[in-house]
Amino acid sequence: MSTIPAALATASALGVAGAAAGLILPQRVRGALVGVATAGVGAAGGTAGVAALSGSHWSAQISGLLPLAGAHLAVDALSGLFMAVAGAVVAAVAVYGIGYVAGHGAHGLGSRGAQAVLPLFALTLLLVPAAASVSTFLVLWELMALTSLLLVLAEHRARPSVREAGIWYAVMTHLGLVLLLAGLLIYTAQVGGESFTALREGAAAISPIVRGLVFVLTALAFTSKAGLVPLHAWLPRAHPEAPSVISALMSAAMVNLGVYGLVRVGFDLLGGGPAWWWLLVMAMGGLSAVYGILQAAMASDLKRLLAYSTSENMGLVVLGVGAAGLYAHAGDTALAGLALAAALLHVVNHAAFKALLFGAAGSVLRATGVRNLDLLGGLRARMPVTAGLFTIGALGAVALPPGNGFISEWLLLQSMIHGLAVPGVTTAIVLPLAVAVIALSAGLAAAVFVKALGVGFFARPRTEKAAGAQESPPLMLAGMGLLAALCAGLALVPGLVGDGLERAVAAVGLTRSRPVSGGGLSVRLQEVSATLSPLWVVAALVIALGAALATVRWAARRRQRRTQARLWDCGGGSPSPRMAYTATSFAEPLQRVFDDVLAPEQDVDVTPVRESAYLVERVAFRNRVPDRIEHRLYRPVLNFLSAAGQAARALAGGSVHVYLGYGFFGLVALLLVLVVGW
Repeated sequence: MSTIPAALATASALGVAGAAAGLILPQRVRGALVGVATAGVGAAGGTAGVAALSGSHWSAQISGLLPLAGAHLAVDALSGLFMAVAGAVVAAVAVYGIGYVAGHGAHGLGSRGAQAVLPLFALTLLLVPAAASVSTFLVLWELMALTSLLLVLAEHRARPSVREAGIWYAVMTHLGLVLLLAGLLIYTAQVGGESFTALREGAAAISPIVRGLVFVLTALAFTSKAGLVPLHAWLPRAHPEAPSVISALMSAAMVNLGVYGLVRVGFDLLGGGPAWWWLLVMAMGGLSAVYGILQAAMASDLKRLLAYSTSENMGLVVLGVGAAGLYAHAGDTALAGLALAAALLHVVNHAAFKALLFGAAGSVLRATGVRNLDLLGGLRARMPVTAGLFTIGALGAVALPPGNGFISEWLLLQSMIHGLAVPGVTTAIVLPLAVAVIALSAGLAAAVFVKALGVGFFARPRTEKAAGAQESPPLMLAGMGLLAALCAGLALVPGLVGDGLERAVAAVGLTRSRPVSGGGLSVRLQEVSATLSPLWVVAALVIALGAALATVRWAARRRQRRTQARLWDCGGGSPSPRMAYTATSFAEPLQRVFDDVLAPEQDVDVTPVRESAYLVERVAFRNRVPDRIEHRLYRPVLNFLSAAGQAARALAGGSVHVYLGYGFFGLVALLLVLVVGW
């Protein structure tokens, strides 16, 4: 047996064994054994992915596994990339999860039900990219959705907000399923087969209108799973309320499968399409990147901030996918390969640093019980390892060296800048806007994570919970350490993944391009004559920083006085934590700049002294920045449905005769429709 089927069989066996252990074993050993089994699922799936990226291919049909059509599985380099990413994230997060669950006892993620579902969810993350037929893909997609929903609801007894988040997630994920089901069923009906091979072969015979409809329906479904605006409403609700282990898996592995589906269907199965397809994709990606990072800048909830950051980064990825499709339509295969490679590399980088950031956020939440940055502070001294690991993840998120997000966003910028050479009015208008989106999102991301680090870790503690925080258990730190090592490797030697990226890009038909080469120490873009060595960039930064620090210390020693005096405080006493920036006050200047986009809600309540209307007893100021798209798009729909439901209650009077009448008139109406249609 070759590597890929053996690894997938091992992952499946470990997933089933882990689920059984979660149901049967007692609480004292359940978390550890389920964690080990889940880590094994990730390691085995990652091994299959790496084998596919190395050039191996595998396909199989298991006739008795699913009714009628059976199960079709196939793994190529594109599947392998997403399997390798998911496997690495699952393995590291599972190690982290053993320590995380130990502090929760038999509740929340430590309950029997949650522990039984966790390895199955991890298994679906690895098997979805291996599906090779519509029925197999839809079954695995729905299993992934259901298992993730159960895990989002793991702590529903502790907080009512978890139930509301679960409802939002269930509705949005099944709305995506309906769109996906409709698009793929239309496709299969047109070609007369449901295997991916039949879909590829029959794509050229479908009319352009039907192909466009299939693409729009499936693209909406996949971008919903990726958390793109305007179908993102579930993401900032479900991620903060889910256990941090699940938040990491969803944000670093599950949302990637929306990108996988978009690439697989748009490039591979449909064989590409007209420019308007990819302009639509780029518009959604650009809007998500800017809107997501703006909402992250306003957020004071640490996990909500990271959730909106996911929407931003997936927007950048989809922006690259759309640019690749636009270049391929124009006939420039080299630039198309570069843009797609940049997008896929950012998928890899985002998975590494976002899993690390959510792990660090879970570590903070475990130590303090608080997610609100305004109530934190002082964690650098009390949780130094967590603070250091969060800093590594933040460097990746701001796309500056030595962070691992820098190289993929640099590649994305290179693809956009050199795309200006592609003739046409469309590219001349769209690509400069795309460059501006990337630059703006990177600048705002820097402000977001300066806020998170400065307010949450480096400021003085604002509450007793923050002041009494203690470092997380070793296994949690070990899991985050694995992710930090992955971030460091991707930042310093990203060229090591160049061959895998080339094979993944070639798997969707862009076979004439070699977008990234140069070995491990540098990244060379052959088609646009650009080269970058991140290792040397980091070395130069370290030398410059060391020289600057040495100069500052030397100057400070020369100016040092023998006597020291307390800094003049204007008679106000020693500075207190109340005098420092909060997350809300830090974001206030950005809120003013983007006031028209964010539409903040502010309210001032002044209570005068009872004896006098001129003396104030207290002033209450409330500032809220709602999700404007949710407020303007979803709320009217929900209000309409609620009103319609209330009105429909009048139809249910309790009379059997009335109900029989409803059935009779409904049957007559159906028969009339059938007769007219016939």
